[in-house]
Amino acid sequence: MTRRANDAWEALLSAHARLIKDFTAEDIWREVSMREYDVLYTLSKCREPLRIGELHRDVLLSQPALSRMVDRLAERGFIERQPDPMDGRGVRLSLTDTGRDVQRRIGHRHARGVARAMTARLSPDELRQLETICSKLAH
Repeated sequence: MTRRANDAWEALLSAHARLIKDFTAEDIWREVSMREYDVLYTLSKCREPLRIGELHRDVLLSQPALSRMVDRLAERGFIERQPDPMDGRGVRLSLTDTGRDVQRRIGHRHARGVARAMTARLSPDELRQLETICSKLAH
């Protein structure tokens, strides 16, 4: 069982690496990098502004790297900082209108690329299975 689990893990990482390389090579990352898009996308899914620690749970960056990226995205007008009403020392992050527009514009193109890559390799039934499996692993 250990061997099978490790083989499955390696296959998952290899698939992720391959897809990320393919997605990164797409000609849609002019306004923001793929990592910056990840931060914008994560914020776009939230109903309320997030603290940076909450944002950190959902992005694959170290806390210092995320802090620097948030600074850059705020300087470019994509993210805004707001005082945390529950903690006067804290700050909450949300998308600006510009940030939301950039996320949506790139998101539509990225979603088409993801759909193209996934449906080229997997049947509808395999896509459902993959979603089920990955959801189990994520929770």
